[in-house]
Amino acid sequence: MAVLVLTGCASGIGAHMTGVFARRGDAVVATDVDLAALERRAAEGAWGANVRRVKLDVREEADWEAALDLAEREGGGPDVVMNIAGVLKPGWVTDLTAADVDFHLDVNVKGTVLGTRAAAARMIRRGRGGHIVNIGSLASLAPVPGLSLYAASKFAVRGFSLAAAMELARHEIAVSLVMPDAVQTPMLDLQVDHDEAAMTFSGPRPLTVEDVERALVDEVLPKRPLEITLPLGRGVLARAANTAPAASRWLEPILMKKGRKAQERIKRGR
Repeated sequence: MAVLVLTGCASGIGAHMTGVFARRGDAVVATDVDLAALERRAAEGAWGANVRRVKLDVREEADWEAALDLAEREGGGPDVVMNIAGVLKPGWVTDLTAADVDFHLDVNVKGTVLGTRAAAARMIRRGRGGHIVNIGSLASLAPVPGLSLYAASKFAVRGFSLAAAMELARHEIAVSLVMPDAVQTPMLDLQVDHDEAAMTFSGPRPLTVEDVERALVDEVLPKRPLEITLPLGRGVLARAANTAPAASRWLEPILMKKGRKAQERIKRGR
């Protein structure tokens, strides 16, 4: 039995993976900044008895220490910490506010840094290694017009994760970065009505939380890779854009047009 700490568990990927790990018999500390929403999710009954719940604002060091204290009481953990919580607000560069900057960088970057640091310290003291899984995005690799702050935050998550992985390897602590395309979660739903977010919808289809589950359970946890992209085809495209960012200017109108058509189809289907 592993002891896992997950963030962002009131909805989306975090909620789904809490159930996956609980059903396989792991001890899970499920966290979210919205404790009421977390409790409502737990009350639905899909998580079972192996899940402990605690409020965690990923921007607050004290909240991280409390969650990790709980993991240690539950089973001497944590063995695995997954930084899943994230935020996104579409917006053109000229429309961004200082609050928007703080929102993205504080949650997506500072939250991941604090969680990785706190988890690594516990794992080093325990002396049995461990695994830290950070959820990035294909936006960690490719520029995304209309989502510049989100892309900036996820670029930062990638840089931090790669550096942390090199530092922590000598302690037998793996750091894996998972970079999915758009996933069908509330974060995707909020983008449908925003023209700025058209690029998000330019892929063949959104990933499902089950797609992410398969990647985490079948690839990331057993093999502990440095980083993976989901799906492969879009990952290759994102890496190409990262290698030659100037080429993205030629692709942008094509992908934005495709994304806007997809947004319109979704709106008509409501």
